[in-house]
Amino acid sequence: MENFVSWNPTHLHFGKGVVEKLGKTISNYGSKVLLVYGGGSIHKNGIYRSVMDQLLSVGAEVYEYPGIRPNPIVEDVDAAARLGREKDVDVILAVGGGSVIDSAKVISATIPVNHSAWEFYGGDEKPKTAIPLIAVLTLAATGTEMNPFAVVQNNATKEKLGWGNDHLYPRHSFLDPQYTVSVPGDYTAYGIADLMVHCTEAYFDGGDASLSDRFVFSILKEAVEYGPKLLDELNDYELRARIMYAATAALNKLTMHGRIKGGDWGVHQLGHVLSMLYDIPHGASLTIILPAWMKYFKKRLSGKIARLGQNVFGTETADDAIRAFESFFQSIKCPVRLSDWGLPQINIGEILEGMAATNPSGNEIKMNSKDYPNLIDLFQ
Repeated sequence: MENFVSWNPTHLHFGKGVVEKLGKTISNYGSKVLLVYGGGSIHKNGIYRSVMDQLLSVGAEVYEYPGIRPNPIVEDVDAAARLGREKDVDVILAVGGGSVIDSAKVISATIPVNHSAWEFYGGDEKPKTAIPLIAVLTLAATGTEMNPFAVVQNNATKEKLGWGNDHLYPRHSFLDPQYTVSVPGDYTAYGIADLMVHCTEAYFDGGDASLSDRFVFSILKEAVEYGPKLLDELNDYELRARIMYAATAALNKLTMHGRIKGGDWGVHQLGHVLSMLYDIPHGASLTIILPAWMKYFKKRLSGKIARLGQNVFGTETADDAIRAFESFFQSIKCPVRLSDWGLPQINIGEILEGMAATNPSGNEIKMNSKDYPNLIDLFQ
C-alpha cells in the first residue's frame, strides 16, 4: 500500500432539516454573500425561498449570480468572480448540483486575483487563498460537496478540464436528501452512474489498497441495490439519503487512500469530450465510455475487471462484469453507446478533433491518439 495523507476540512451536515443551521453558519464568515445557482428549478421547488429565509434571518446582504449551466463554462465563472470582487463579498453560497458547486469553487479562488479562472486550469497560476465557500447540495452525483476538485469547460479552446487545489474545499456542505426529491428520474439516474464511475476510476489505479477496494465495492453495491428502487420511488426519503451519502463517499478521497496516483480518470477525460461536443449530461457521457474503455483494456485488466464484477454483481469473468455494467446502466435508462443518445449522425472526425484538443491520457492506464479511433469504434 502506498503512503498517503488523509485530510478533509469540509464540515458535512447531513440529514433532514440541516439547512436550518445555514444562516448561523454563514454569519460566522461575514454578512456579504454571493449566491450562486443554476436555472429556475430552485425557485420552483421552494429551495430558493428556504435558503433566502436563512440568509435574511442573519441580516445578510445578498448578491445573486444565477444561470450556471449543467456543463459549466469559464465565462460564467469569470463574470461571477467580477461581481464578487466588485461587491467585496465575504462568503460564497452555492445552491445546486455539481456544476454549480464546481463553478463556485473556482469563483472562490478567482475573486482574489486579477486574471481569468482558466489560468488555473493551464497551470500558469495557483491560488494563494480563496473566499470561503458554503454549499447546499440539490443533486446527488459528483461528490463535489466534500472534495477539492472542479470541472469547467472553455468553449473557445474546446476544452473541458478538471482541476484540484486544497483551497477549493467547501468550508461547510449541507446535504438534506429532501432537497433532491424534485430531481427527475433521468438526472437521478445520471447521478447514480456518476458516483459509480468515480468508484471505478479509483479502483483502476495501481497499487495494493485492499481496504480502499472494499470501500469501492461497498459503494457500488449500495448504488446497484438502491438506485433502481429509488428510480421507482423518486419521493422516498430513505432511498434519496442512501444514494446521496454514497455519492459523497465515492469522491471524498475515501476510495483513493493507498493508491499510486489517486485514480486513473481516463474515462472522465474521454467523457468530457462528449459533454463538450454534444452537451451530454456528465453521468450519461460516462455510461457511454466506461464499458467501451473496459472492453478496450480488457486484456491488460482482465483479472481486475473480473474481481470487480465478482464483488459487485456476483459475476465470474471480465466479460461477464462488463456485460453486467452495461445491463445495469441500461436498466436505469442510461446510454451505453453514443448512438443511444439520439444524435442525428456521429461525426468521428469531430470526436477525434475534440480528443486532440484535450489529449485524454489516463493516469495509470495510459492512452494516446493511436487508441482514440479504436475506443470510438467501441462506443459510437
